[in-house]
Amino acid sequence: MSIALLPAVQAFFQRDHGLFVDGRAQPASGGRHLEVIDPASGEVISRVGEASASDIDAVVASSRQGFAQWSQAAPAVRGSVLLKLADLIEQHCEELAQIETCQSGKLIQISRHFEVTQAAHFLRYYAGWATKINGQTITPSLPSFNGERYSAFTLREPVGVVVGIVPWNFSTMIAIWKLASALVTGCSVIIKPSEFTPLTILRIAELAIDAGLPAGVLNVVTGAGGVGKALIEHPHTDKVSFTGSVPTGLAVGQTAMAANLTRATLELGGKNAAGFLPDVDVETAVNGIIEAGFLHSGQICAAAERFYVHRSQIDAITSRLSERLGQLKIGSPLDEASEFGPVTNKQHQAKLGQLFAKAREEGSRIIHGGKLIDGPGCYVEPTVILANSAKDSLMTEETFGPVATFLAYDDEEELVALMNDSPYGLSASLWTNDLGKAMRLIPQVKAGTLWVNMHTLLDPAVPFGGIKASGVGREFGDAFIEDYTELKSVMIRY
Repeated sequence: MSIALLPAVQAFFQRDHGLFVDGRAQPASGGRHLEVIDPASGEVISRVGEASASDIDAVVASSRQGFAQWSQAAPAVRGSVLLKLADLIEQHCEELAQIETCQSGKLIQISRHFEVTQAAHFLRYYAGWATKINGQTITPSLPSFNGERYSAFTLREPVGVVVGIVPWNFSTMIAIWKLASALVTGCSVIIKPSEFTPLTILRIAELAIDAGLPAGVLNVVTGAGGVGKALIEHPHTDKVSFTGSVPTGLAVGQTAMAANLTRATLELGGKNAAGFLPDVDVETAVNGIIEAGFLHSGQICAAAERFYVHRSQIDAITSRLSERLGQLKIGSPLDEASEFGPVTNKQHQAKLGQLFAKAREEGSRIIHGGKLIDGPGCYVEPTVILANSAKDSLMTEETFGPVATFLAYDDEEELVALMNDSPYGLSASLWTNDLGKAMRLIPQVKAGTLWVNMHTLLDPAVPFGGIKASGVGREFGDAFIEDYTELKSVMIRY
């Protein structure tokens, strides 16, 4: 049985949402709106305004004023505001989780414990960096002719107005990553959420004002892709941080470079690999595959889509996996008993249907699933496919859905070659009980993040980002500081 929506959530959905600018909700000037649709039911749950060109000018002007104030705030003040926002997010956890589930189709338990709670956890981690962003002192080796001496030091200064473009799969958590990176370094930030999932960040922006963030430091601009492009091209924005698909990311990067060399951090997707050595038993492997490929219906940029299993085990593992997937309770994401929910929108559901058709045309063996589920909502069967070769479409094209495609290998050398046979390199995982083998294989696998005996889970202390076509720059750890600050060198002769 589905949980009842909180009165606060019902009231929030009934509001005529516009933009969030200068510390308050404001209508979009053009009068155009986008519908927000519940992917579990196909029903419209709310509307948001679509920003016009004049709206974008106004929000950038607001952000520049916000930057002038926030960049001068004491580091401890910045950290304190982020900590207060983390507290407020936790206090409103159920409200935010329900909004997130209704707009994205994410299981309510994942929204509560993985998205909203983790967003607060990440905020507290970033807050700790506020007082630890430092430069260096340097002794130059310049020659002295008349007894003069030299000293030098470096400063880390905020880059300015940041545009954070957020995808629809984790609209709360990824927005937090971007706004926290910007705010803790002294930047102001404009969040442009996906048109499919714009609601949670609008509510979080209100909470940020309650936490003491000055007006104009965090603004939210809603609309379709053209809004993001206009923000990147604006002459008074300084950086873009984008998370999303590889094709869109390439376009974002090209737009940023053409717009007066606007700095860009790109965290893109790919075709992530998971390799299982034959010392892993069948049940452990199946548990790992479900973790790696089926959380949130596979709609995670770091999720595994290519699975490599030793030839001696592939039949047993795919058979047991199919059995386990067939036992999942597919249902409403607001039902706490549901184990598998919808994908986030009709366009994505249709894309997955096209990929299933392509797999059948190529003669790939669909062992389980491979169909869209009839009825209201955007449901897709969890799917297991056995590929004919590494060149099959389902081994090369990103599905971003609940689809695990398998290929057998015969030895470790072949396994590594198969895992690396991709233009992408966001993440990968190795599964083995042999620590020595794992340590020898780790340097050979080409990925920005490599898990051993786990997949998908992220920690704010561990840098995250891709190599090859999977992105530029890093989130988390202290790696983000370089992307959100400019390094100024100062030399003094005395």
